[in-house]
Amino acid sequence: MWRSIWRFGSLRLRIGVLYALLFAAVLAAVMTIVDAGIERFGEDAASRDLAANARVFDEILGLRARQMSGSAAVLASDFGFREAFATQDRPTIASALRSLKHRSGAGGAFAVGLDGTLIGDGASPNFDVATIWGALDAGEDQGIIRLGDTLALAAASPIEAPDLLGWLVVAQPLDATEMERLAALGAVEMNATISARSDLPDWAANAEPGEVVEGPEDEPVLHHFSRLATLQEGLSPRLALAHPLGEALSRYATLRYQLAAIALAGLALIIALGFRISGSITGPLGRLDAAVRAFARGEELSLEVRTDDEVGRLSSSFKAMVGAIEERERQIVHVGLHDGLTGLPNRKLFVEQLSRALARRRTGERLLVAYVDLDDFKVVNDTLGHPAGDALLRHTAKDLTRCLPDAQIARLGGDEFAILIDGIDPSANLAAIADNMQSCFGRPITIDGVTAETSASVGIAIAPGDGEDGVTLMKHADLALYRSKREGKAGHHFFEPALDEQARMRREMELDLRLAIRDGGFELYFQPLYNLRDDCLQGFEALIRWPHPRRGMISPAEFIPLAEETGLIVQIGEWVLREACRIATRWPENLTVAVNISPRQFAAPGLSSTILQALGQSGLAPNRLELEITESVFIANIEKTLSALHGLRDLGVKIALDDFGTGYSSLSYLRSFPFDKVKIDRSFVRDLTEEGNAHAVIRAITTLAEALGMATLAEGVELPEQCEILRREGCQFIQGYLLSEPVEEHRLAGLIGDYAEIERSALRA
Repeated sequence: MWRSIWRFGSLRLRIGVLYALLFAAVLAAVMTIVDAGIERFGEDAASRDLAANARVFDEILGLRARQMSGSAAVLASDFGFREAFATQDRPTIASALRSLKHRSGAGGAFAVGLDGTLIGDGASPNFDVATIWGALDAGEDQGIIRLGDTLALAAASPIEAPDLLGWLVVAQPLDATEMERLAALGAVEMNATISARSDLPDWAANAEPGEVVEGPEDEPVLHHFSRLATLQEGLSPRLALAHPLGEALSRYATLRYQLAAIALAGLALIIALGFRISGSITGPLGRLDAAVRAFARGEELSLEVRTDDEVGRLSSSFKAMVGAIEERERQIVHVGLHDGLTGLPNRKLFVEQLSRALARRRTGERLLVAYVDLDDFKVVNDTLGHPAGDALLRHTAKDLTRCLPDAQIARLGGDEFAILIDGIDPSANLAAIADNMQSCFGRPITIDGVTAETSASVGIAIAPGDGEDGVTLMKHADLALYRSKREGKAGHHFFEPALDEQARMRREMELDLRLAIRDGGFELYFQPLYNLRDDCLQGFEALIRWPHPRRGMISPAEFIPLAEETGLIVQIGEWVLREACRIATRWPENLTVAVNISPRQFAAPGLSSTILQALGQSGLAPNRLELEITESVFIANIEKTLSALHGLRDLGVKIALDDFGTGYSSLSYLRSFPFDKVKIDRSFVRDLTEEGNAHAVIRAITTLAEALGMATLAEGVELPEQCEILRREGCQFIQGYLLSEPVEEHRLAGLIGDYAEIERSALRA
C-alpha cells in the first residue's frame, strides 16, 4: 500500500516531498521531546507539592497526637483516677474516660492494665489489647491503631501510682470526613487516606515510602505514600496522598499552544525549501532504472552511463553485481542445504534424501534411519571450550563418513547426527548393522594435545515396519534415541511400538501439567513435624498433590520427575511456596512450614525474589519458613550453591538438608554450610526395629549434628518403638504416619487443636 502511495509525480517531486517529510519528522521529534519535558517538569512540580503536603500532614498528625497525649496525661495524673484504676473501679474509670473523650474531641478512650486487661468508656469498639501491649511496654506513646473498622490516631500516657499500673490511651478515628478536612489544608487539590499496608493494592503496597508513583487509574493520578508510626503489631499504616496529574499540567497549556504554532510555521518554511532541492540528479538515474527493469525481466543488460560521479560508479557496480549474482546463488543453495561446520547435509537436505530413498525403495527392501547423539558433549564444551567442541564435531563427521561410506550422513544441529542406509536386503542382520554403526564411536580423539573419550547413543527406526513416510520414521528414531539415552551411554536401541505409547502418555501428562499450573489444579497436604524434646507440635511440611479430573489422585513420584525434566517444576515450586506461606499465616505463630525446593528450582534465577514475594504477600515471618534441599544441588557448582544458600539464609529463612545419608559426600556438605536442620532418611528409621547398625548410625548422625549446632529430624516414623529409640538417641524432631498422614488444609485446624489439647493435658499432669 505504501509503495503505491509513494509512486506519484516525477522523481524531482518525490525528492522534494521526501526532504519536507524528513524535516517535518525531525521537527516533530523535537516537539515531542519538548512536550515530554514540559510534562515531566509539571509532574515533578506536582510530586514536590505532594511531598510537601505529606510533611504538613505529618506535622498535623504529630500536633494532634501531642494534644491527645497531653489530655491523656492530665487524666492519668489525677489522683482520683489513679485510685479508681488501682482498685479496678470500672464505673468510675468509664465515666472519666467518657469525660476525657468529650473534652479532647476524640473518638475513643480506654485504659490498659499491665496484665493486658482493657477498660473502655462503654461506647468505644472492642479492641484487642494484645496487639498494642508490646509497643506500650516498650515506651511508645503515639501511633496508628485499628479501632473497629477504622484506623485511628492514638496517644498513650502511663498511669503511675507511683509504680506503673498501666496506660491511658486516647484514639481519634481518621475516617473519610476527618481526612477530607485535613486534605483541605493542603496547597493543592488532593485526596488523603490512611490505610494498613495489607489493605492496599499490590502496586501501592510495594511502593517505597516517600516515593511518588503514578497509579493504574484511567486518568493519570500521582500517589505519594508515607510510613506512619503505629502502636499495633502487624498494622504498617500508610498515609496515601493522590493528586490528579491533569490538573498539574493544565497550567502549561498556553506554553504548549505557543510551541505548536511555532512548529507549524517552521514546517511551512521547510516544505517551501524542500521543493528547491532535487534538480540535478534525475537524468542518469532514469537510464539506470531502465537497465534494472530489463535485468529483472531476464533481458540482456545494456547500460551506458558515461559519468565519473556517484551515478557512473553505481552503474559500474551494477554490472559487476550482475556477474556475481549467479555464483552467489549457487553458494546460497549449498549453504542452505549443508551444515557450515562439518560440511554434511543439514536437516532440510536429509529430509529430501529420505523422501527420495523411500520413493525408490523396492518391495522387500528395508531402509534404516538412525538418530545419533554424542554422550557428554556439553562436558567437552565446558572443560575444553567451544573450539574443542567444534573440532570434536568435525572429527565425528569425518569418522562417520569414512566408517559408513554407503550411508548418507547429516548433522541435524548441536551434537545430533542422522544416518540413512537404504537398499537393505530382507535377510540382512540389522543388529550387525547397528553394532557396526556403534563401533564408529568410542575411539579416543586428541584435540589440542588433550585426549577426549567419545561415545554416542543411537536410536534406530526401520522402514517399512516402523513407518513408511519420512516424518514417522524420524519421529520413531527420535523416540528410540530417547530410550537409548535413558538406559545409559554408548548404546543403541531399536524403535518399539510401546515407545510411541509412552511418548503419547508423556506428552498428554505434560499438557495436563501445564493446564493444572494455569488453572490451579494442585492441592497442598500437610504432615506434622513433632518436637520430641519439648513434646509439642513444631509445624508442618507442605506436600503437593495432583487430583487429576480424569485419572484421580496422581502420585508425586509420577509427575514430579516429568516436571523436573520439562522445567515446569519451577512454576510448580513457586506456587507451592506462595500457597504454603499463605496457609501458614492462619496457624499459631509458633508453628513453622517446611517447603521442598527441587534442584531445578534451586538453580533457576530469581529464587530469592520468589521467596521474598511469597513472604511479603502472605505476611509470614521469615523464621517460620523452612526450605528443604537435597544433596544433589551441590553436584553442579559447589561454590555457586554455597553462595546461593548464604543468600537465602540472609533472608531470615531456615535451611534443612533433606534425605541426609543417601548421598556420597554428606559430611563435606555439613562442613561447608551451617544447616539449621538435618533430615535423617526414612531408610535408617525403618531399620531401627530390626537387627543391624541402624541405632549406631542414628546416634552418630545426632551426635555430629549437635556438635555442629544443627537440629535433627527423622522421617518415616510409623511405630511407637521407633519414636522411643529416636528420643533415646537424641533425635530432636520426628515426622511420619505415627503422628498423622498428610492431610488437607481444611483438616489442619482440628489437627492443631488435638495437639494443643495433648500439650495442655501434659501440663496439667
